[in-house]
Amino acid sequence: MTTLPQSTFNELSASVRGRVWLPADTDFDDVRRPWNLAVEQHASAVVEAADADDIAQLVSFASARGVPIATQPSGHGATGRTADAILLRTARLDTIDVDPAAMTARIGAGVRSGELQRAAAVHGLTALPGSSPVVTVAGAALGGGLSWFGRAFGWMADSVVAFDIVAADGTAHHVTQSTDPDLFWALRGGGGDLAIVTALELQLRPAPTVFGGRQLWPATHARQVAEVYRSITESAPDSLTLWLELLNFPGADPMVAIDSTYLGDEETGRRLMKETSLLPSPLSDTRAPISVADLGAITAEPTDPAPGQSRAELLTHLDETALAALLDEPIAPLMGVQVRHLGGAFASPSDSPHGPLSEPYAVYMFGIPATPELAASIGAKQAALADALPASGRKPATFLNPTERLSDALPDASMQRLRRLKADRDPRGIIQGNFSILD
Repeated sequence: MTTLPQSTFNELSASVRGRVWLPADTDFDDVRRPWNLAVEQHASAVVEAADADDIAQLVSFASARGVPIATQPSGHGATGRTADAILLRTARLDTIDVDPAAMTARIGAGVRSGELQRAAAVHGLTALPGSSPVVTVAGAALGGGLSWFGRAFGWMADSVVAFDIVAADGTAHHVTQSTDPDLFWALRGGGGDLAIVTALELQLRPAPTVFGGRQLWPATHARQVAEVYRSITESAPDSLTLWLELLNFPGADPMVAIDSTYLGDEETGRRLMKETSLLPSPLSDTRAPISVADLGAITAEPTDPAPGQSRAELLTHLDETALAALLDEPIAPLMGVQVRHLGGAFASPSDSPHGPLSEPYAVYMFGIPATPELAASIGAKQAALADALPASGRKPATFLNPTERLSDALPDASMQRLRRLKADRDPRGIIQGNFSILD
């Protein structure tokens, strides 16, 4: 790790109005940690910017000294590759301005998904949220973004119509399709390696009614539930999204669930999922009309930092062989295996680094690496499942784990274009995303 001289630290503190933490500070180890506590992350310093002008000052400071800046709005997606960098937090850039007539929202880079959803719900509108309400919208959009409503509206990044950014030389720019088509393309799913996003404007969608929730059964019914899941998803309209969940929580018997959202009324939603009523009685069924502000309650993911070990794959199909790979053996030592139905608008043309997503399903495998031995066992189980499933070899960028690269998610042509942009816009590598374009 590069050690900056004390004089440089003093200049850094004087150059910004936000909070600066240095390695000698007693709470430095706390603020440098990422969301995933299993990732060890070092930094030369940590800066919590007061506003966009602060970020411009910080980038000018770092650029003049050849020091990289790694931006993590909430710490999600960290890979631990920040040892020589100043770690930038943007939580204070939290403004939300919803224009209900235009159905748009302008938000700061620190705004979390749940916060935007609450602001949009007041007007009967929705953004394109994922499963967690505490992930920042900017961070998810930079990775493309898989949403509950992506089958209806495509990548989360496809809904972004403008970015406010600070470039590697410290200058601020408003980036749209017309003002800078190359950078606009790159920011909608190409990661955070080209510019620091300070705000974004995105298109909202009408959501006057939503029906959703979780149906939960003992794992003894997993095969029946999975077959019904597959049957429904084979003909589901784009307004209906189902995720299959294999659950193995500590201290509880294994379970299986179907999580769902339907952009429409309860009666139609239940009719579209009527096959689930033929299954054995569930342990619980929380499906009901739901506000888009409360979508995070469906999966009830942790909202505080915790250790985790994940792996994701995109699946070309979900046939009998795939179901056997998922169900014939317990998922332990994994805590959960999630199969997301994609398709719909995800497969439509997209002028983004990802392009259209032709794979109809994604699988996400998660465990808690409490010990090195358990971490090895989790990794082995994930690898065995991935090998047994019909994986395409491509991954969603927002699901990449610290051992993977951006090129594992994006097509070769997109990676080549991104690398040309990096060489042109940031040849000294001042801006550093969680995943480098150059790896």
